[in-house]
Amino acid sequence: MPKKHQKNSNIQLSRRGFLTSIAGAAVTLTAPNVIASTVQVRDRELSFHNTHTGEKLSATFWSDGKYQDDSIEEINWILRDHRAGIASPIDPKLLDLLYQLQTKVEHQGEFHVISGYRSPATNDMLNKHSSGVAKRSYHMQGKAIDVRMPGFDSRQLHKAAISLKGGGVGYYSSSNFVHLDVGRVRYW
Repeated sequence: MPKKHQKNSNIQLSRRGFLTSIAGAAVTLTAPNVIASTVQVRDRELSFHNTHTGEKLSATFWSDGKYQDDSIEEINWILRDHRAGIASPIDPKLLDLLYQLQTKVEHQGEFHVISGYRSPATNDMLNKHSSGVAKRSYHMQGKAIDVRMPGFDSRQLHKAAISLKGGGVGYYSSSNFVHLDVGRVRYW
């Protein structure tokens, strides 16, 4: 093969490689769930400090492509209704949302937990004393959490949570915390 022709073939291969790379990037951007299912995902860890009990926990809730049952049980306990002493399953989607938020704000500190799971009795009692507590709160389903991150502005945390579009997000300035739930997307 003449050198001139060989050179053009190399350029064509480079173009082909370039176009293949661009196509791959487009697929990655348009179908992240497809790509995520074929790529090994790193471990997901969360740290909590229960502001009512003083308990702390750092747990890897996702590893080797699956949720870690022992860690999820520990998280269920630290996010329990501390008034009633009742733990209930926390929706793993809520843990994923917290992890996404932590990653988005690039803050690896603890989430200070104001409220995790609430029993119906506790929720009813709180609803009677505050207009900010919903009668059919997602807290009773293990699908909501109220948190703050020390050293991180809660207003900025609120904005970052809204940008994730993962569910309901509320900001309670007087108590300095952010509500997150995995219900329908809405903001307050």
